[in-house]
Amino acid sequence: MDFGIGSIEEPSYTSSSLTPPQKAAAILVAMGKPAAGRLLKFFKQDELKALIEAARMLKTIPQGELEKIIAEFEDEFAEGAGLMDSAATMDKILSESLSPEEVDAIMNPGSATGEADAPPPVWPAIEALEPARVGAFLAAEHPQTAALVLTNLAPGAAANVLLTLPKALRGDVAKRMVTIGTVKPAALRIVENQLRTRLLGDTGAKSPAIGHARVANVLNELDKSQLDEILSDMESAGFSDVKAIKAQLFSFEDLPMLDQRSRLTLFDGMSSEIVTLALRGADKAIVEAVLTAVGARARRMIEAELAADPGNVQQAAVIRARREIASTAIRMGKSGQITMPAAKEAA
Repeated sequence: MDFGIGSIEEPSYTSSSLTPPQKAAAILVAMGKPAAGRLLKFFKQDELKALIEAARMLKTIPQGELEKIIAEFEDEFAEGAGLMDSAATMDKILSESLSPEEVDAIMNPGSATGEADAPPPVWPAIEALEPARVGAFLAAEHPQTAALVLTNLAPGAAANVLLTLPKALRGDVAKRMVTIGTVKPAALRIVENQLRTRLLGDTGAKSPAIGHARVANVLNELDKSQLDEILSDMESAGFSDVKAIKAQLFSFEDLPMLDQRSRLTLFDGMSSEIVTLALRGADKAIVEAVLTAVGARARRMIEAELAADPGNVQQAAVIRARREIASTAIRMGKSGQITMPAAKEAA
């Protein structure tokens, strides 16, 4: 039997003339709100729309015909009366399983509802959580849901979460990540809303990880001297988690702490002008750490520029160049492209 979502035909009342979407809608209604609600989140947007439209065209399905439909699906359902007013029942299932905005997004994918006022994506907040926490949450979900979540995380964060999954589940999720297709924005918003409520809803009270990441993002915008001063002020104020924040910090002066592979990756393709500007007045250890990570031709050019009269180079421009390099390193560290010093020490 074909269970695909196809075209919708005129309402009919026998199992032989019902379309696949009408049969699927009939069984969902027969299952009741709790079970049907859990299944709805696994349908694609166009499938949900077809199911809703099919249900709204159904009126009464006699018990005998319903049993024939169930037999086609080769599964067992509890006995009950024939379906009465399927449209109203399906609407009730949807209203208790999805928010009005989510239903509207499914039925009217082109509408502007929720687009402008939608909250920011949840993915950066999930990446800031402990991988074991995210893994425990996804282990209780359908493997397809877990795969969808991991494909939306930065590669480094996704890899760390994948490693925490049970071995029996890990391979299945990884396989689904390979074959997962493009998810419609409206459907992705539904998943994000569920994650925001169920995974991130109480993280502010239970875990300081997001707060640490928030403060680290601010401090990473400061010069080394300013950063150290604020960290000292936080310690003086009695803040006990300074070490956790330091683990997420990285400045231009930390470049020698990167391993050679990470430095090569960081400076691969980076503008020689930015590198030269950033190295103006830098310590010899930093200059050498950077020059050993660029090609021979680029090194000769940079050394020649550094030896020449710099002219009217403003210190503000040097600071901006250094901050750009540090920001790039932080971004590449979060995505798993390079190994940050703190992560290396913890390994």
